Amino acid sequence: MSIQGETDVDKIIANLVPCLHPDSFVFCTTADRGLVGTLLQDEQLIAFMAEKEGFTVVLSKAAAEKYSLKFDYIARWLTLEVHSALEAVGLTAAFAAALAKENISANVVAGFFHDHLFVDERSGEKALEVLTKLSAKHAARVEKDA
Repeated sequence: MSIQGETDVDKIIANLVPCLHPDSFVFCTTADRGLVGTLLQDEQLIAFMAEKEGFTVVLSKAAAEKYSLKFDYIARWLTLEVHSALEAVGLTAAFAAALAKENISANVVAGFFHDHLFVDERSGEKALEVLTKLSAKHAARVEKDA
């Protein structure tokens, strides 16, 4: 498998393949390094970020409840299955604009291979629809230009 991702934003958007994960996910915070280690070891973490105030952890709502972590924001998780390069320019702006037109906020986490979006739990299906349409529109344009 090549580790080089696509850099052409039109090709990336044309091949987004958005995937909506089942279940609900939450963002929590903790200063407990041991808990972060346990969550990682138990394969409960989707993502985490070390911040000066503590650790932000993203995990399923069920896992947060199991570990008695507090949360306010409940999200649905979408993965863009296209392998975009980390240095690609314009992808986040393109999908953020499309989602904003539908009044959907997105919290974005970039992985090495894929981008991941967390949207309000009531907006998951609509976000999937918006991203699928965005991709189809770009696919037609890329095909036309080929």
